[in-house]
Amino acid sequence: MNIGILAVDSSYPNLALMKISAWHKARGDNVEWHNGLCHYDKVYASKVFSFTPDYGYYINADQVEKGGTGYDISKVLPVEVDRIIPDYDLYNIDKTLAYGFLTRGCPNRCKWCVVPKKEGNIAAYMDIEEIAVNGRKSIILMDNNILASDYGLQQIEKIIRLKLRVDFNQGLDARQIARNPQIAELLSRVKWMRYIRMAYDSTAVRDDVRKAIERLKKCGMKPAKMFFYVLVRDVDDALARIEELDALGCQPFAQPYRDFENKIRPTPEQRRLARWCNHKPTFHTVNYKNYKE
Repeated sequence: MNIGILAVDSSYPNLALMKISAWHKARGDNVEWHNGLCHYDKVYASKVFSFTPDYGYYINADQVEKGGTGYDISKVLPVEVDRIIPDYDLYNIDKTLAYGFLTRGCPNRCKWCVVPKKEGNIAAYMDIEEIAVNGRKSIILMDNNILASDYGLQQIEKIIRLKLRVDFNQGLDARQIARNPQIAELLSRVKWMRYIRMAYDSTAVRDDVRKAIERLKKCGMKPAKMFFYVLVRDVDDALARIEELDALGCQPFAQPYRDFENKIRPTPEQRRLARWCNHKPTFHTVNYKNYKE
């Protein structure tokens, strides 16, 4: 079979597409990125976000299968595809780097998050040794709330024993760190690829965020290595959180709010705040009041 792979709205490595590619290549099929000038037996199209436009051109294929949160949050890969080692060559990914999940789901019910609806409560998913294969020692993990799972904590212990470098790129729950000093000590022994990532989504978690920072500092971690996603709804409120994190020596990253149905879109002011915060040469040179002017 001649298989086309189409990432509709993101250039970030798509784990599902990499697994689909690996499964078809193992069957002897030809797999390539979709080319609008070519005909395919089947094209797999993945759309990550609900708010991005669909692919607007004709797809010359006998069959087109669409998946991803942007199309259908209930659709999952077949088990035989889901458990295969991804085709990292699809994205020319470095031979030392791997991507994966150790847990799926989240016990929280944050009203701005689609994860509980898509994946349910947190559950064990894969073992780190299923991901760190073939000499891949740097692992990007996309778990949504690994610290809320005993299995997840056991996997972090294993990551430490295996001397892997990791990045939990969806962020860790600062509340779990604040309320459990053993978790802070555990995380201080992890070899981080760059940052330890957390979230400061509202002032309701202010005390937990500050406590988490203090616990990590006591375990020897530097605030400059603490990266915080900052949800932007009310601009003044988000600005206060950004400035607070900066004063504590941490790295804020602003994310304007969108709802899953795309009924609420970022305002120009929310976008402006995010541009200022996330462009670090500007952020460290001029304050937001002067930036607006």
